Amino acid sequence: MEWTDSGIVLGRRRHGESAVILEVLTREKGRHKGIVKGGTSSRLRGLIEPGNELLLTWRARLSEHIGTFSGLELRAPRAADLMASPVKLAVASAALSVASLTLPERERHEAVFEGLTALLDGLHENGEHPDAWAATYIAWEAELLRELGFGLDLSCCAVTGALEGLAYVSPRTGQAVTPEGAGAYKDRLLPLPRFLTSSRQNSITSDDISEGFALTGHFLDLNLLQPHNQALPPARARLIERFSN
Repeated sequence: MEWTDSGIVLGRRRHGESAVILEVLTREKGRHKGIVKGGTSSRLRGLIEPGNELLLTWRARLSEHIGTFSGLELRAPRAADLMASPVKLAVASAALSVASLTLPERERHEAVFEGLTALLDGLHENGEHPDAWAATYIAWEAELLRELGFGLDLSCCAVTGALEGLAYVSPRTGQAVTPEGAGAYKDRLLPLPRFLTSSRQNSITSDDISEGFALTGHFLDLNLLQPHNQALPPARARLIERFSN
């Protein structure tokens, strides 16, 4: 068994004396793991930093084996720039951790790969305000939910059918409602941050960011993590703490 693909490094852990088990999100093969022989060497260590994108070849005798990665070539060097900025590193670490936890192994999700690429490239290339990075990250989580079959329905009010004025989301169904549609049940609903339904992001507030993290975090936990007895990763909690401060 053999294939070659582009992969974003999600993480790595030591394996034996000199090898590492590398986890990547590939365009065609999804989230995949493999052994990198000599991965602790100075030549390869900088190459397989989280956030970098590599061209790599996976080989195994049988498809169910963990296999090995070889022929690693650096396609997008992002790690050094991310590590130079605490805020950029916090956003990237949260995204990589969430992708690692929620994506089924070896299942193709090209839209998630493209979205993660855009998020990381935006961090690498742009000098956006940190609040805009947080909003972009939250929108990425919303797209991740959609790709995995648990997308929020923000098209119209689930009660009145109104297309504008959406302000809340049902924590059970993920459907949006207006204040009029919410009625006496407002306190039981999740606030909907404005930037998820508007293309304008020049007036994002700290409340918007907090509401966004709470909204996507609720559905990630409910639909993708609780069923597998998992919890949201510490890297995401650290990101929220950084923005709350």
